[in-house]
Amino acid sequence: MRIRNVLAVTAAAVGTLAAIATAPAQATEYSSALKIKGVQYNAPGRDSNSCSSGNTRDEYLTIKNYSSSTTVNLKGYVVKDAVGNKFTFPANHYLQPGDYIKLRGGHGTDSDTNNVVYRQNCNFIWNNDKDTINLYKSSGARADVHSYTKSANDRDGNGYISYHG
Repeated sequence: MRIRNVLAVTAAAVGTLAAIATAPAQATEYSSALKIKGVQYNAPGRDSNSCSSGNTRDEYLTIKNYSSSTTVNLKGYVVKDAVGNKFTFPANHYLQPGDYIKLRGGHGTDSDTNNVVYRQNCNFIWNNDKDTINLYKSSGARADVHSYTKSANDRDGNGYISYHG
């Protein structure tokens, strides 16, 4: 009788572990006011990284301050893709609660008023088929991360994916 109860409890425990193991993994939520709001990973038109006539400016990442009360300085924050291409915000850019900034490719003049920072690089950073976007705080702690594939995340095929509403 005792052996039968132990076997029943063991079988129930194994079944519970199997159910946990097959449950879908949930995305980790990092404690950060700044999050990736969206990415235009595939710039409209034919890709050209020519600084004078290319379309790298049309590839951008939108970062938003989701805090209701904290202003965040982007200086030292890092954006990185799956293979290590990265951009570090070199200057002070203050995002008020609810505000956002677009990190664009190409050359241009950064503007807090127009909510834009340029990477000052005419190479594309995001792959057109799949990639991972990492956002790190200036302390090195991860603030947010999202992976995408064109087929799974861009149903309308416009090259834009939205995160965090």
